[in-house]
Amino acid sequence: MTKHWTPLAITWLVLAIVGLVGTWTFNTLAIIQSRNFIGDWVGSGPSVSSLTVDLLVVAVAGSILIVIESHRLGMKRAWLYIVLSGLTAFAFTFPLFLAMRERKLTAARVPSA
Repeated sequence: MTKHWTPLAITWLVLAIVGLVGTWTFNTLAIIQSRNFIGDWVGSGPSVSSLTVDLLVVAVAGSILIVIESHRLGMKRAWLYIVLSGLTAFAFTFPLFLAMRERKLTAARVPSA
């Protein structure tokens, strides 16, 4: 189970878990309160809109990185990270991708026995 788990890969994995728990805590709260999630996200003033654009640009750039880097490294089904980000959060899927990428890089450096 610990094969190819470097400290950096574990760091990315911990960030993925924090991203999942943190975002889903607020998502659950929004559902319980019957909030208009998208309306609240983009309609609460210029500061929230600025943050929305900021995070959206980062998510698009990260998605492009996922596609290009996974193709370069031969990682299969990387598109699932992007699809999962719509169901969970990019704060979860991007660090998760980085953890799996680190494992792939570590495995490539370790000679096969």
